[in-house]
Amino acid sequence: MSDPRRPSWDEYFMDITTLVARRSTCIRRAVGAIIVKDRRILSTGYNGAPTGIQHCTDVGCLRRNLKVPSGERHELCRGIHAEQNAIIQAALHGVSIKDATLYCTNLPCSICAKMIINAGIRKINYVNGYTDPMSLQMFEEAGIEVIQFGIASQEEGP
Repeated sequence: MSDPRRPSWDEYFMDITTLVARRSTCIRRAVGAIIVKDRRILSTGYNGAPTGIQHCTDVGCLRRNLKVPSGERHELCRGIHAEQNAIIQAALHGVSIKDATLYCTNLPCSICAKMIINAGIRKINYVNGYTDPMSLQMFEEAGIEVIQFGIASQEEGP
């Protein structure tokens, strides 16, 4: 008999992902990501400036000042996306993320999608949408399972 107070694996990992997002230093959107394999967290990431670089919370947001719409002109941002940070952290520490699951508070953009595909991640669970239909098309073409958390069944874990 299962305990209704005990979260499913997907709920557990998404709760952690939401907590990771709280470390974000982006003024516009706080995003968190974790990479999981065999029910073990391999890496975490949140959006913010690279190590040793001033954060947007310290120097302001160029994209906001230029009124750049969400999902456009990523090169004008000093921050790294949460998914990118999670992949980079795994690489930095020599952790293979092949065949892993990515939990993310937002659907990854097309730039992150390319990295996710080449890193060998096989499944993505996310909470909110993102205005980048190209990423969904690339995930489908690459055979990566994408599930919006809370929409599909949450019975199975990674």
